[in-house]
Amino acid sequence: MRRILCLFLILLTTAPALAAPPESAARNAILIDVTNDTVLYEKAPDDRIPPASMSKIMTAYMVFEALKSGRLTLEQSVHISEHAWRTQGSKTFVELGNDIKVEELIRGMVIQSGNDATVALAEALYGTEGGYAEAATERAKQLGMSNSSYANATGMPDPNHYSTVRDLATLAQHLMVDFPEYYHYYSEKEFTYHGIKQQNRNPLLYMNIGADGVKTGHTEESGYCLIGSAVQNGRRLLLVVAGLPDDKARADEAARLLQWGFSSTGTYTLFKKDAEVDRLPVWLGTAADVALVTDRDIILSMTRDARKDMLVEVKMKSPAEAPVAAGQTLGTLSVTLPGQAAHEYPLLAKDSVAELGFMAQLMAKVHYFILGE
Repeated sequence: MRRILCLFLILLTTAPALAAPPESAARNAILIDVTNDTVLYEKAPDDRIPPASMSKIMTAYMVFEALKSGRLTLEQSVHISEHAWRTQGSKTFVELGNDIKVEELIRGMVIQSGNDATVALAEALYGTEGGYAEAATERAKQLGMSNSSYANATGMPDPNHYSTVRDLATLAQHLMVDFPEYYHYYSEKEFTYHGIKQQNRNPLLYMNIGADGVKTGHTEESGYCLIGSAVQNGRRLLLVVAGLPDDKARADEAARLLQWGFSSTGTYTLFKKDAEVDRLPVWLGTAADVALVTDRDIILSMTRDARKDMLVEVKMKSPAEAPVAAGQTLGTLSVTLPGQAAHEYPLLAKDSVAELGFMAQLMAKVHYFILGE
């Protein structure tokens, strides 16, 4: 049984009635409201892309895991191998054979996007960069990145090294949620090592839009890419764009999409936790029906246009059979926004309903078979 609930929803906040964003100049893009995990905009989000230096988010994630578990410490020294020292591409300029603190390597990887520092950290974790890549591919699956594979720690081109903007957004969300104590590295604008001062390559950090991360990337195959995040009025948006033609286009497009997200979408509370969503009849119970409630506030972000076309459905098998326990899952609340997959939430019994006694059940069955009620 399905019931459609559209017109009675009380929306507690409002959003300006602005149009959807123009088609993005990026080859691939996704914009997410992290506050409630709502996709606001997407373009080819599941196409495989070469992630370039955005790959270093996974290296950082696994380093932060090791810090949290005690496998590594920020003050621990890492010996710089010839392999790390010779790694091509952007550099922190670590010295061959030196012992460098983990925290300095983290800053070299995050702020300077140093491939040499990144490889050194990967080797500290798994002995070799190849060993790291195998572990990173497995960790990606565990984090829900269903279309990602790692061949190295840095994002250097390799046919077996790929991801999607959706997977990269998933990874960035895990990074922020799982390791808030280390996320501050991504907002640092410069780092000096070996007498060389380099600035963070993330252009969003230099704009007044509340940006605090995350990572740029670029190879000839990937184009100019960026994972960006910003907070305005307590609301965090996360963006991934890929395949832009130059660094100016990357900066302009990332800023435009984030600003559109903040200015043109709003946050709507559809149902409060424990508020009655619907009622479900109960067969042979001491009560005729039971209230269905959600176990959380149902909050989504959308444009006003999307709100008008939103579809809210209650899916349940009616009637429920007594006894019913409070908290028992009895249905599903499905919320579908235009162009998106449905968001689904369990519906739970608000109260317990006991089973009727033998004679009361008998009378109820007789009543049903005679009167059909």
